[in-house]
Amino acid sequence: MAGHHHHNEHSGHDLIHAAQDALTKAGEQWTELRADVFAALSTHASPASAYDIADQVSAQRGKRIAPNSIYRILDLFVANNLAMRVESSNAYLANSHPGCLHDCIFLVCDECGEATHIDNDAVSKTVRGLAEAADFKAERPVIEIRGLCAECR
Repeated sequence: MAGHHHHNEHSGHDLIHAAQDALTKAGEQWTELRADVFAALSTHASPASAYDIADQVSAQRGKRIAPNSIYRILDLFVANNLAMRVESSNAYLANSHPGCLHDCIFLVCDECGEATHIDNDAVSKTVRGLAEAADFKAERPVIEIRGLCAECR
């Protein structure tokens, strides 16, 4: 398909190591809490809220972790391309190719909540071009297409 290119998709421990490498290369620290948050996020196939992650990390650590702390870490992950935010549901997905920067294009199922991330450089270039033509600097374009996934149709 035009506008696509091959990614080095990561999963499991390989994904966690790729995220750690990307974050430290960006000059940020890979703390124990950040590692726990990313590990928890990476277990979710569907978008997870900060509250879901807070509950998961709190249970793992045996002490309550405030959702505010989780939000700050998730925002750091989004800013450094380790996670993607599904704006309409205020939920997050781990980026399976943290070393590759793309705009977020999501197909979001209104029935089951599944969000599929797709990359299309042509669409991203067009959207950024439209913003530029309107004298607007696009920082982090997010496109969400709502509907029904194949399983829910």
